[in-house]
Amino acid sequence: MIETPEQKVVDAVIASRRSLRAFLPTPVAREDVEAILEIAARAPSGTNTQPWKAYVLTGASKEKLSLEILRAYNDPEISRQHTEEYNYYPNRWTSPFLERRRKVGWDLYSLLGITRENKAGMHAQLGRNYRFFDAPVGIIFAIDRIMEQGSWLDYGMFLQNVMLAARARGLDTCPQAAFAQFHRIIRDVLQMPANEMVVCGMSLGFADNSKIENTLVTERVPVSEFAKFMD
Repeated sequence: MIETPEQKVVDAVIASRRSLRAFLPTPVAREDVEAILEIAARAPSGTNTQPWKAYVLTGASKEKLSLEILRAYNDPEISRQHTEEYNYYPNRWTSPFLERRRKVGWDLYSLLGITRENKAGMHAQLGRNYRFFDAPVGIIFAIDRIMEQGSWLDYGMFLQNVMLAARARGLDTCPQAAFAQFHRIIRDVLQMPANEMVVCGMSLGFADNSKIENTLVTERVPVSEFAKFMD
């Protein structure tokens, strides 16, 4: 197959997308966020249901949500009262997923100098999720509760489009399932209607490339390990 300019651009955008965990305070223009969401909404969805809903937070609104969640997160007794509405991860981990999960976790902690015994360091690093890793834009994504598994598949394609459209504009992102635990706080602060369920959060902004955590590049298994070609 002949490599085309379009292929090179698309491949480069996909390959350069990473979940970054440190952002500059440089503002992102509202029109850029709107453009990202507009093109992302071209994602396919069953019978064009378009199940996505986005709450875009900046400034005081983002700070308020962060503080409310961190207040609960940093109090062990209160934090235990908050649980996810859906299972993002399996109830029982098996190989090879457990090994992959552990590796990426320890790869990150090793870069940050956080040892296995440093529970406080782990807690603080996880808590940075709730500050959107200092990104100027935080997004909370929601879905109507009536939607089923197929719509969640559609939603994943929409989220990928958001991240790729951001990369095409020189921006970076971090999709964050961590927000799902505190859905009750999120719904209260954002005044979400009862029919909506929190899917995840996302940090959006310009990467702070001076931070060591942003040097993390996660591994991918080769095609031969997950694809079977049958003639």
